[in-house]
Amino acid sequence: MADYHCGACGARVTGDVLVCPACGHAAGTRCANCGYVGAQRDFLGAPCPSCGSRARIPKPEASPWAGILKVFVLIIVLVIAGELVAMAMGQFHYPVTLTGPMVAARTGHTASPLPDGRVLIVGGQNSSGPLGSAELFDPKTGTFRATGSMAAPRTGHTASLLPDGRVLIAGGQDGSGPLGSAELFDPKTGTFRATGSMAAPRTGHTASLLPDGRVLIAGGQDNSGPLGSAELYDPKAGTFSATGAMATPRTNHTAIPLADGRVLIAGGQNASVDLATAELYDPRTGSFSATGAMSTARQNHSATLLPDGRVLIAGGGKAAFGTSQATAELFDPGTGTFSATGSMSRARENHTATLLPDGRVLIAGGEDDAVDLASAELYLPGTGTFSATGQMAVASDSHTATLLADGRVLIAGGRAGDSLPSAGLYDPKTGAFSATGS
Repeated sequence: MADYHCGACGARVTGDVLVCPACGHAAGTRCANCGYVGAQRDFLGAPCPSCGSRARIPKPEASPWAGILKVFVLIIVLVIAGELVAMAMGQFHYPVTLTGPMVAARTGHTASPLPDGRVLIVGGQNSSGPLGSAELFDPKTGTFRATGSMAAPRTGHTASLLPDGRVLIAGGQDGSGPLGSAELFDPKTGTFRATGSMAAPRTGHTASLLPDGRVLIAGGQDNSGPLGSAELYDPKAGTFSATGAMATPRTNHTAIPLADGRVLIAGGQNASVDLATAELYDPRTGSFSATGAMSTARQNHSATLLPDGRVLIAGGGKAAFGTSQATAELFDPGTGTFSATGSMSRARENHTATLLPDGRVLIAGGEDDAVDLASAELYLPGTGTFSATGQMAVASDSHTATLLADGRVLIAGGRAGDSLPSAGLYDPKTGAFSATGS
């Protein structure tokens, strides 16, 4: 309720009192221009009844809490209006606050975006050894929280989001060696359960979702060395079955599903031999066939499917020489050949590559001859060039990068001498990383 001053004695008069309680004067206000004294209602939005002045009509003295309340209500209205507009446009809007650190430090883990927008972080290792734990990142709150644990600790495994929303975790290794077991994470219950096992234990392999919902598991290594074998996981039956083998056993390679349903397998290593060769898996025939080779052998590189159907191969290393690479190549599925494209400003391997909604590719972190990097670059398919962008708050390699529903990228974990619990967000609109836990 607004308060006024008595025109006779100056005592405060509440808004619902017309007579001054101090002197009995039947006036609530005084015209500051001509001195006219009258009831409060004479001065509420009207000119002075005596002189007609509007310029100097005294204003009621409102409680300071009234102003604060008005500002607060206005903010709430603007926020709600913004969310309604975002929803109408089919977009998500999440808080821009920094995310918290992960529940556990980890490297060699996997990160999978779930249908509800959350991100599942699974396994990996830290100073305690291979991890069986898992956690969920919620972009709405910017926090990580623990979820159910796997039956077997593992690192170097693969994670595949299935059409029904479950996530297939396959292979990897624990403290004893490569694993053949597999598990399914159900986001509805937050729990893992066992599913069929692979015919061969393997780590350092790849997993590719096929158009029919099956998952191609290819290569990797067991205790005897690199593998050329491949398997198919059928989520309906919950079993693995053998399929055609690759021409060259390989590990630390990349596998990218193409627009026509085939899968491109590129690079990697066979024992101490770095590979430049590439193969194509055709799910219609269940077989691999050779395709054009890269201009240079590389392992621990990145592979990204571009909007035009080509595949960007970037960076990587050469185990035989211990040299990281800055070069990049493009695979054209129409011709089955690789061609050179612009090089990165910094050689790197064990980095991440993420296709952004606008078609650019974010290359982040990694290592250059065992030196961990915080730098990041953007590949522009239109010009075939890389350009610098913001730097990560923490230099790391072997981290994960996950595209969120709102277009930002979650960078999680990795290593910089030791495993990291840190996480960060890259905003392509500003070109900046926001730091999180360390």
